[in-house]
Amino acid sequence: MQIRVSVNSAERVHEVEARLLLVHLLRDELGLTGTHWGCDTSNCGACTVWLDEVPVKSCTVLAVMADGHRVRTVEGLEGPGGLDQVQRSFIECHGLQCGFCTPGILMTARWLLDRVPDPTEQEIREAISGQVCRCTGYENIVRSVRHAAESEQAEQAGWAAS
Repeated sequence: MQIRVSVNSAERVHEVEARLLLVHLLRDELGLTGTHWGCDTSNCGACTVWLDEVPVKSCTVLAVMADGHRVRTVEGLEGPGGLDQVQRSFIECHGLQCGFCTPGILMTARWLLDRVPDPTEQEIREAISGQVCRCTGYENIVRSVRHAAESEQAEQAGWAAS
């Protein structure tokens, strides 16, 4: 089947088998290896991407289901000004260890902050509850998301004062 999908704002037309998973389209066909393929059962969340601005676990979405839709991967987080604030905060606050779960957590964290600019620790933990990190106790991950929120609020306050 032929599908047309916008991936990180680039229009793509691709011939796919009906049973091809979105994670495999992204990684194997489009070379976007930031999306990790972990458990194949939607338990780990390492494959989380956005489908029309909503986080989905791409190991449970058929590529044909993305036909006519927008997909955003971790590679699409970086903007013209450089790394997204969530990415910078994960670096600054040591929110990653081995990095395997990080792309899915970054996508989920960005989605949360776009909807809840000042999340509580409980809201952060609830948002990332579908992400499994086998290296940390999540403290630095939560700290990183809070740091991103605080940094974005400070940046907006600076713009408002100008």
